[in-house]
Amino acid sequence: MPGPRFWDPDGARYGIPTYPYRLAPDGLATRRQLRAAGLRPGGQPIAAQILWHSRRTRSGPRAAYLYRTELALPVRPMTPAKRAALDRALAARRTCPTCDQDRGYTIPTSIGTCLTCADTPALAA
Repeated sequence: MPGPRFWDPDGARYGIPTYPYRLAPDGLATRRQLRAAGLRPGGQPIAAQILWHSRRTRSGPRAAYLYRTELALPVRPMTPAKRAALDRALAARRTCPTCDQDRGYTIPTSIGTCLTCADTPALAA
């Protein structure tokens, strides 16, 4: 039997069925796994969760919610209007607010400008 810490298939301890990392039963998948299969949750409630400890975070266990694959719906197709809106949003993230040029990469939010403008002496002072 797996470690008892996160093994709660009936949901008595955590409120919903809970499994340790990599031990979820077949028929359940995360959002990312559904998307890779061309599916989406489609409004269904969370069926279970996976809990695990991460060495990177000390704030407690990490969680991934699981959905039933038989209730999942196909991903909605990308329409031309959605594609155009996505292209505009990504272009806005690549445009430097200082020099107003599309730099071809996402402008770092930590500095707020492109790397060329960040290296100028006027901004360094």
